[in-house]
Amino acid sequence: MKYVLLALVLLLPAAPVAPALAQDKPEPLDGPSRPVRDSLLEQLAGRWRVTRQMRGTSTTVAADAEWVLSHQFLRFHYVRDSTAKQPYEAMVFIGYDNTSDRYVVHWLDVFGGRWSETLGYGTRVANGIRFMFEYPDGPFTNTFTFDPATREWTSLLRQKNPRGDWTTFAEERLRRP
Repeated sequence: MKYVLLALVLLLPAAPVAPALAQDKPEPLDGPSRPVRDSLLEQLAGRWRVTRQMRGTSTTVAADAEWVLSHQFLRFHYVRDSTAKQPYEAMVFIGYDNTSDRYVVHWLDVFGGRWSETLGYGTRVANGIRFMFEYPDGPFTNTFTFDPATREWTSLLRQKNPRGDWTTFAEERLRRP
């Protein structure tokens, strides 16, 4: 009985401190309680008609973007156009890493797992976001730029060739249908 009383005497003063310590723990920078709130990415949400210039050829596809996974990612879906010479489809998930203070992008497309294993990282540029990918065959950038006057987006895709020169891979213009 003496030991029980001694334990109570020693532990009772610490009892009110434990909940206070738990309350002082800061909220995590990332996670379900911290949805992405980004005024620029909000402009990308919705339906789009995408015109792509690539290797001298122009194609037009539909795309749509919506917030998914508890508003952690903006899912951008390039919809497959079966009438195109080389049909393309992609699911692009754009999020933000508050801990590292940068955007992240998971680009999954018809080219499969080898090209989808590379995670892209992005930083803000004037009215846009520049994403960098370190693909197996070299660095690749995709810069999304928003024009507030027209409320349209452009996407400039560039790659570094074996000589070390940056070349344009494709250009896209995103307009509301």
